[in-house]
Amino acid sequence: MKKRQRLHFILFILASLSAAVGLSLYALQDNISFFYSPMEVKKMNIAPEHRFRLGGLVKKGTLQKHKDTLSVSFTVTDEVQEMRIEYTGILPDLFREGQGVVATGSLNAQGVFIATDILAKHDEKYMPPEVAKSLEKAAREKKR
Repeated sequence: MKKRQRLHFILFILASLSAAVGLSLYALQDNISFFYSPMEVKKMNIAPEHRFRLGGLVKKGTLQKHKDTLSVSFTVTDEVQEMRIEYTGILPDLFREGQGVVATGSLNAQGVFIATDILAKHDEKYMPPEVAKSLEKAAREKKR
């Protein structure tokens, strides 16, 4: 009788742990934000309003600041493809053309990336690892 109670208790604990892990993974599913380069976004069929992170280099000569607002628009490139980004807010102090950037947001119906958050590199030598990997991948694709 005692063995049977112990077996039921162990099965209950295993079922509870499985349920907790399953619920945690399900809850995180919507909060996971993947990083994509412009080349990957163009290849994929990402639905409008799906949040994700986009990264690359801010293309020189594309930064446009809109008068009397905090709205800006610029182009991010991975040196193969380009994607237009629109953002309303204060840009990081280190944000510059030609530098690495990672933006969080979603595509609108016209295919323009509407950013809710912009992250810039930290110093002259630092580039977010994801951006560096993305640029290396794009360079390999370009050579093919």
